[in-house]
Amino acid sequence: MTDVKAIVLRAAGINCDMETEYALQLAGAQAERIHINRIIDDKTALEKFQIIVIPGGFSYGDDVAAGVILANQIVHHLYEPVQRFIDAGKLVLGICNGFQVLVKAGILPAIRLADKPGSPCYDRGKLAPAQAGVTITYNDSGKYEDRWVYLAPQTKSCIFIDPGRQIYLPVAHAEGKVVARDAAVLEKLKADGHVAFKYVDKDGKEGPYPVNPNGSVDSIAGLTDTTGRILGLMPHPERFVRPTQHPHWSRLKTLNSDGMTIFNNAVRYVRENL
Repeated sequence: MTDVKAIVLRAAGINCDMETEYALQLAGAQAERIHINRIIDDKTALEKFQIIVIPGGFSYGDDVAAGVILANQIVHHLYEPVQRFIDAGKLVLGICNGFQVLVKAGILPAIRLADKPGSPCYDRGKLAPAQAGVTITYNDSGKYEDRWVYLAPQTKSCIFIDPGRQIYLPVAHAEGKVVARDAAVLEKLKADGHVAFKYVDKDGKEGPYPVNPNGSVDSIAGLTDTTGRILGLMPHPERFVRPTQHPHWSRLKTLNSDGMTIFNNAVRYVRENL
């Protein structure tokens, strides 16, 4: 059996690293929390891992904007090792603040509408600081949203997702609204399979607030790249890995810990493919 090793990236302000480490361990991975400064000092450190997870929190106090400083550290100090990690077919998961980091580092959604073949940012899946007309910004409600939401998968190609399985997870963020630069960017996101999850109600239908807790365009709750090996999502799967974490656990006889699907699928993929 392949030993699955996962790194949970830490930085000042990250506060979901221990829960994420625990979720990975439940899924059968050997997880280790490591500060980004240690990776910058030793750029070969990523080579022993098959999964990188950037967890939730408020990295560097979300100064400037959510996730921007940590994203800049990755782009300016870890460009090559992270690119090698991605090129090797390994897995990257960003949760909440981690999703913001992936988008603002240009790792997701990894499309470059304005670039031409031959330019540095053209190839999909290639890490680049330029963005693809997608960002994550302040909630329409103008406040921090802490609630449970339903998510409907939108792709069959993302290895973290069980296709067709609606899941229930908590969100906790003030800057979770996914926006596209224009209609062309949004259409490309959908056409190329970048939309991983949408916010829906219990019947699987899209709707306004609070079904969509932040006003994300087209109810987008998560994005993936074209390989399906990189996933970013605003809801917190690490906060629903035990039935007792569900708000209705005392009333419901059977509960699936929906957050574990994300981690179980990642560990299974590594064991079978890497």
